[in-house]
Amino acid sequence: MREYIEIGKIINTHGVAGMVKADPWCDTPGALAKIKTVYRLRGGSFEPLSIKCSAVQGRFVLLHFEGFESFDDAVSIKNEVIYANRGDIPLKKGAVLIDDLKGLPVIDSKSGRIYGTLSDVLNLGASDIYEIKTENGTAMLPAVKEFIDRIDLEKGIFVSPIPGFFEDEN
Repeated sequence: MREYIEIGKIINTHGVAGMVKADPWCDTPGALAKIKTVYRLRGGSFEPLSIKCSAVQGRFVLLHFEGFESFDDAVSIKNEVIYANRGDIPLKKGAVLIDDLKGLPVIDSKSGRIYGTLSDVLNLGASDIYEIKTENGTAMLPAVKEFIDRIDLEKGIFVSPIPGFFEDEN
């Protein structure tokens, strides 16, 4: 498991006093707003950015970092991906990080058949969608209790899809 997890991207400046606007890659913008230190990748290592203040603005988060006091400071980090230390991410009991799901095998709960591996998790509205890389391409599976039986970070994601869901199924 990686120590640093991608949690968003600085997409623009906000005002002239060093604030930036971030697109959060979290369950909610509030999850990013609660973190006190984020990191950016510089020369192969993670550099901490201490957050002086943050605020949710619609689906975005406004961040003001220590040492960033001007428009030019803010411009210097525009379009950078920001990371959080795994230990700083608050998780509810039973919740898992998407980063930990990626690459897990997707397994039929009844037969044990491996359909493929989870390549991504998309949030397009009502529920997450699991993107599964199969031998024949890509399948999309809603991440709802009707299909997802259990997640075991050691073994895989156990599912019960409806008959015919996977194209190559007989």
